[in-house]
Amino acid sequence: MKPINTQTIKTLALAALLSATAVAGAEAHVSFLDKQAAQESTILATLQVPHGCDGKATTEVRVKLPEGFVFAKPQPKAGWELDVVKGDYQKTYDNHGDKVKAGAIEIRWKNGNLSDDFYDTFVIQGKVSGVEAGILLAFPVTQMCGDAVQAWDQVAGGGGDAHDLKSPAPLLKIVAGDGHEHDHDDMAGMDMTGMTAAAPAGEPVKAGDLEISGAFAKAMLPGQPVGGGFFTVKNDGRMDDRLVSVSSPASGEVQIHEMVTKDNVMRMRQLKDGIVIAAGETIKLEPGNLHLMFQKVKTPFRQGETVPVTLTFEKAGKVDLVLQVLSAQGK
Repeated sequence: MKPINTQTIKTLALAALLSATAVAGAEAHVSFLDKQAAQESTILATLQVPHGCDGKATTEVRVKLPEGFVFAKPQPKAGWELDVVKGDYQKTYDNHGDKVKAGAIEIRWKNGNLSDDFYDTFVIQGKVSGVEAGILLAFPVTQMCGDAVQAWDQVAGGGGDAHDLKSPAPLLKIVAGDGHEHDHDDMAGMDMTGMTAAAPAGEPVKAGDLEISGAFAKAMLPGQPVGGGFFTVKNDGRMDDRLVSVSSPASGEVQIHEMVTKDNVMRMRQLKDGIVIAAGETIKLEPGNLHLMFQKVKTPFRQGETVPVTLTFEKAGKVDLVLQVLSAQGK
């Protein structure tokens, strides 16, 4: 066997390095973790953000949703604010018998800090509806890093190769379904449509002048790390109280959040100072409004199970509460 000389070894090493660089470069843009989705299926569209903007940390990610990706619900991220821009669809879509003509058309994760040294994902639950097999749905993304902006919005025309583009938009290829809807809404996570809260689950709990009732959580998709919890607090006393914190062995952290819609933009933010329950008043934590946000959930909540939480009030102290896990529809 003829020995390989030093120059050949160097050439092979260089070729391997160039090949690895080419592969890395091909996936250096914002893209989907799963690049295919079946017709009429509800999916978790998971965007991968592999780097910042020329070394700067990512502070905002905006995603425009294409026609045919409907009933979208973004997954909140710890440390980020969340805006959901709503608008009209071009067509009317069926949602469990309801005709829906409008919904989320853009998602914005804002005021975060994702270092260029790290990688993260941004998840949107939605349904692929009314889209033919073989179609590529483009999700234009704007990645903002302080004053630096990177737009991932180019789409190859005429069947061209997206790899030839400098800033390709993330694409989902729609493939043929099996003739049945794969609609996982009964297992879905937080409902952001502002529907009416479910009937009380379990007996009311008394804590001083407070009465807590109607406690429930929403079922989650497998692998989904964020869940939502809801209940009602009535203050029969003469003094205000405040819910200052919540904890649960079912998740790494529980935050108190508020959702407000203004000018067709729904904003969610953490209430770090808690919630005031004024004397003689009743406060409802319900979908589309005030709610608990379970971060880093250890095991996704399943319908029929329960979630224990400990509420800490300024005056009433610590209160143990059990949330019954209901379907995403709150039925």
